[in-house]
Amino acid sequence: MHDIRAIREHPDTFDAALARRGEAPASAALLALDAARRAKIKAAETAQADQNKASKEVGAAKAAGNEAEFERLRALVGEKKAEVAAMQAEAKELDAQLTEKLGWIANLPAEDVPDGADEEDNVEVNRWGDVPSFAFAPKEHYEIAGVAASMDFETAAKTSGARFVMLKGAVARIHRALAQFMIDTHVDHNGLTEVNCPVLVRDEAMYGTDKLPKFSEDSYKTTEDMWLISTSEITLTYSVAGDVLEETDLPRRMTAHTLCFRSEAGSAGRDTAGMLRQHQFEKVEMVSVTLPDQSDAEQKRMLRCAEDILERLGIPYRTVILCTGDMGFGAKRTYDIEAWLPGQDSYREISSVSTTGDFQARRMNARYKPADGGKPRFVHTLNGSGLAVGRCLIAVLENGQQEDGAVVLPGVLAPYLGGKTTLTPEGQLV
Repeated sequence: MHDIRAIREHPDTFDAALARRGEAPASAALLALDAARRAKIKAAETAQADQNKASKEVGAAKAAGNEAEFERLRALVGEKKAEVAAMQAEAKELDAQLTEKLGWIANLPAEDVPDGADEEDNVEVNRWGDVPSFAFAPKEHYEIAGVAASMDFETAAKTSGARFVMLKGAVARIHRALAQFMIDTHVDHNGLTEVNCPVLVRDEAMYGTDKLPKFSEDSYKTTEDMWLISTSEITLTYSVAGDVLEETDLPRRMTAHTLCFRSEAGSAGRDTAGMLRQHQFEKVEMVSVTLPDQSDAEQKRMLRCAEDILERLGIPYRTVILCTGDMGFGAKRTYDIEAWLPGQDSYREISSVSTTGDFQARRMNARYKPADGGKPRFVHTLNGSGLAVGRCLIAVLENGQQEDGAVVLPGVLAPYLGGKTTLTPEGQLV
């Protein structure tokens, strides 16, 4: 959510920032609504003052025995009361219209975000690991002999439809091990607090974390008017909604491993093979709530937390800063981490780490009390995948594949797999 006062003071700056995202100017329409709203509020306040004055004079006229004046003033009080109520209702409606329009406008990009139209204009900022060289043509994850029998798309389609998968046996265990490894690393090494949080949320949580109204079609809603989360960013971030936190309580760093659900409404025909793009998946999420002057440093810290997971697993990756045209609706700045997938001979996104500034905080009224005693200020919120578990499974399987269909697994997973380090061509852990 944007601050209308900032738009009022710097409309050209606001429109120029929107233009960097390829959006049309919006300040004129917003300020027209704002001016009409403020005018109604002022008129209501004037009418309220007239009502209050007339109310005081009614008693004096009655005491003086001036019946005609008494009746005139009493009628005036009634007129002003109705006038005040009508103007307050109009002001409230104009305020709702302004809020609704602001709710559809994307966050403004940070100054250091590169301009661009789409993913082709993203800028690489880091690369780690050597892309593996195979003496054979590497397969995609679902084609590897040791994986194929345990990655069941047909049964999942029978029960749930397209873009679902049932993981079985050893592959299911590796998937679970990855999630446990990520959570343990974030808690034990990165200082995040683990949260076991709901995956069903109310409208307010979706709106407060900028998923509504824009992304309603990309989300699933139950018949009880609850939403299935697309990421635990929603639940974790909204946990501070309406709060006034102590400055000394920040930063607040959280992580959660949850199921996530996306309708993938805008991805028809994309990544239909394998489990790269699913309606239901698991993700380990990181969320930080920080002071405004610490949010840029916090984003870099979160980015390193996510990159470190891949480094511990030995997965080659590259990190890019997204350009203005590829950045998400609520983001002020986003870094994507892309893991190397030999089966596709390309890097594919496995994590996004974003700062929203105070964009989400304004929508959900999340503030902190400065230690110096000043007025409460809006916090900054950040989120990042640490990591997408299913996509990490794909990367582990494809990068560790052997010519005979076996998979050599990262050593850091051995404690979670009973000491086993290899998936055999027959799909067994040894």
